[in-house]
Amino acid sequence: MARKGGAPAEDLSNVEFETSEDVEVIPSFNAMNLKEELLRGIYAYGFEKPSAIQQRSIKPIVKGRDVIAQAQSGTGKTATFSIAILQSLDTSLRETQVLCLSPTRELAVQIQKVILALGDLMNVQCHVCIGGTNLGEDIRKLDYGQHIVSGTPGRVFDMIKRRVLRTRAIKMLVLDEADEMLNKGFKEQIYDVYRYLPPATQVVLISATLPHEILEMTSKFMTDPIRILVKRDELTLEGIKQFFVAVEREEWKFDTLCDLYDTLTITQAVIFCNTKRKVDWLTEKMREANFTVSSMHGDMPQKERDEIMKEFRAGQSRVLITTDVWARGIDVQQVSLVINYDLPNNRELYIHRIGRSGRFGRKGVAINFVKSDDIRILRDIEQYYSTQIDEMPMNVADLI
Repeated sequence: MARKGGAPAEDLSNVEFETSEDVEVIPSFNAMNLKEELLRGIYAYGFEKPSAIQQRSIKPIVKGRDVIAQAQSGTGKTATFSIAILQSLDTSLRETQVLCLSPTRELAVQIQKVILALGDLMNVQCHVCIGGTNLGEDIRKLDYGQHIVSGTPGRVFDMIKRRVLRTRAIKMLVLDEADEMLNKGFKEQIYDVYRYLPPATQVVLISATLPHEILEMTSKFMTDPIRILVKRDELTLEGIKQFFVAVEREEWKFDTLCDLYDTLTITQAVIFCNTKRKVDWLTEKMREANFTVSSMHGDMPQKERDEIMKEFRAGQSRVLITTDVWARGIDVQQVSLVINYDLPNNRELYIHRIGRSGRFGRKGVAINFVKSDDIRILRDIEQYYSTQIDEMPMNVADLI
């Protein structure tokens, strides 16, 4: 695929796009002219004041504009489009009016949960449509009539092809974590789905980064989109203390982790490894050493993944070892410690992993295990996010 002017993709991600036009900033949910039941749902959910992205994005989406919202994990973007969707729905019409596509099953489920919670008083029907689940159940639910469908591209397209998911009343398509979706090779499926939607469908695109493919996508199927972008230097990891532990050899990481175990269980901790094999290996090794841990990655059956998430959310398990399948969009309130057993393969993943800990201004601690050949990567991350990563102090437990 030829790039315009032959520029490498990287060039575009460093461009700081300003938020387009004069996007109005609405300081409170009360001032957004939302339906009474929705407003009550928002406050019942525990939101008090809209986050920066919510103050700027909800109104243009409700007005029907195509919107590109660029914001990191933990800024409240799921709630941003959920609130806008619920405000735009005609609940008296029991047909699918909004379609949300996400890169992972967990994220699709999470979006459904947020929509159902916020729309609790609105009698809203929202079905989650993901691979690895019973087809018959999907068909039954869709036949019953769903206002909103949240799903992964493959299964959603399958349902549309089978004519079970009827698209004639769809007026909005939301692509969440769009940069990640293109990474996972969903591009063709997204285009396939889009072809079946009514011509005037509004498109809302949420993306942490704006690589070349995204910009190309926006020109293909968005009309004069409003861009609401949080500049990179506002994406700093405020409230999250970041440390590194220098380990000379890979084997030493394990001993370091064992030493830290008591600190981990003060709250709840997530430990990231770069591969599924490493997750399985580390889980087994920790258990052999009599530490209690749970683990999750993309090769596990969906049912098992759900079960592990449920236990972790309920606080029954305190330490979760996982791959980047977990790094995006899964909100567990009480995680205040993240350990990068392996440094992530790219800089973007770093903020997604550790952005888990300090969501919505909460404090958190991130600890990176760094071999001597990783120092360069760590410094690169520091520069990229203009942040500081110090050597881990002895009293790290007091910081959590």
